[in-house]
Amino acid sequence: MALRGNLRDFTITQLLNLVNLAGKTGTLVIDGVSEQAFVSFREGKLAYARIGKDDGRLASVLYKASKLNANQYKAIIDRAGQISDKELGLVLINAGYVSREDIILNLQAYFTDMVRRLFTWVEGIFRFEAEMMPPEDRINVRLDLENIIIEGSRQLRELEQLQDEIPSLDMALKFTDRPRDNVNLSVDEWKVVKFVDPKNTMRQIAKTNKLSDVEVRRIVYGLLQAGLVELVRPADMKPQTVKPLAPEEVEEKKNLVNKLIGRIRSL
Repeated sequence: MALRGNLRDFTITQLLNLVNLAGKTGTLVIDGVSEQAFVSFREGKLAYARIGKDDGRLASVLYKASKLNANQYKAIIDRAGQISDKELGLVLINAGYVSREDIILNLQAYFTDMVRRLFTWVEGIFRFEAEMMPPEDRINVRLDLENIIIEGSRQLRELEQLQDEIPSLDMALKFTDRPRDNVNLSVDEWKVVKFVDPKNTMRQIAKTNKLSDVEVRRIVYGLLQAGLVELVRPADMKPQTVKPLAPEEVEEKKNLVNKLIGRIRSL
């Protein structure tokens, strides 16, 4: 399959659907804005995925999933150069630390999470390499793409809705003068709230907290709905000159404002 192009023209979900329907074997290589991703398939099934320098080795995956304790993980890392993931898997199974099912399920979850991260990529160049397969020392899985594609479609719809509500991450936040009482914040919401300041753009807050565009928009949308914050122009942003609106544009803007007021009153 001679497949290459730009993510502006094809979404990750569309690419996965093509691979799934064609039952292709090979690796989708994506050069993003700051990272490179590799997603491998066998006969249209997800086999392996890696993004950037993320450590997807078996020991790290099992440790993050609490299948290995800190001492076990450290002992394995000390021998990392001497044993492959496939060999490590057999050692761990024979030693009774994990089962074969533990290994497969946790790798499936990890690879699926890597693909989920790609759903938010809207900039980048991709190509499908039919001859490129995952590293020989890594364990592959066979995971159906249908549910991943459905979830990706849902995330894209959510992203479009959030972009309508919060068009630009280059805007800042400030606390409202009269926030609602009894607002219970999640851990992720606290991550954003502690950086609320007209000097900090949402993009800066996202980068500081290692949040994706979708994640920060979702959190900020919740804070806006709770009446805790409002969008403002960043303190150091210079005002831009704008041309006057034409009469028909003024009327359209007035209708839009009236609809917005009506929506707010109905909340």
